[in-house]
Amino acid sequence: MTPEFFPAFNATMNGITATLLVIGHSFITRESRRVNAHRNFMIAAVCTSALFLSSYLYYHFHFRLLTRFTGQGIIRPVYFTLLLSHTILAAAVVPMILVTLSRGLRARYDAHRRIARFTYPVWLYVSCTGVLIYFMLYHWYRS
Repeated sequence: MTPEFFPAFNATMNGITATLLVIGHSFITRESRRVNAHRNFMIAAVCTSALFLSSYLYYHFHFRLLTRFTGQGIIRPVYFTLLLSHTILAAAVVPMILVTLSRGLRARYDAHRRIARFTYPVWLYVSCTGVLIYFMLYHWYRS
């Protein structure tokens, strides 16, 4: 595979993860309580996130490419603020996901809900901002 493949693939994995998270979350709301569907969608989100992370790390360690943001004006600090928050939360959410998943799979539902309350919005933010950063970096502000 060429290096050009990876950024779009990684953004796609982030987009799929975000979609799976929203659908999975909808299955566990008070109105729905479809635990099996919730579990299956959340496990699928973990799988797409793991696939993203593997691909992302392979790309950066194997190709060692640096892509510079070329946007100018007010969008520049907006991009770097978004990138900084995305990067910090992406590092923080990995252990949160693992603990949340572990508690859910071991049927420790009260403990699962306590951490999922924080894990879900952070994970969704990281997935969505990953897609946004991709578009800003590779499509909107290319010169």
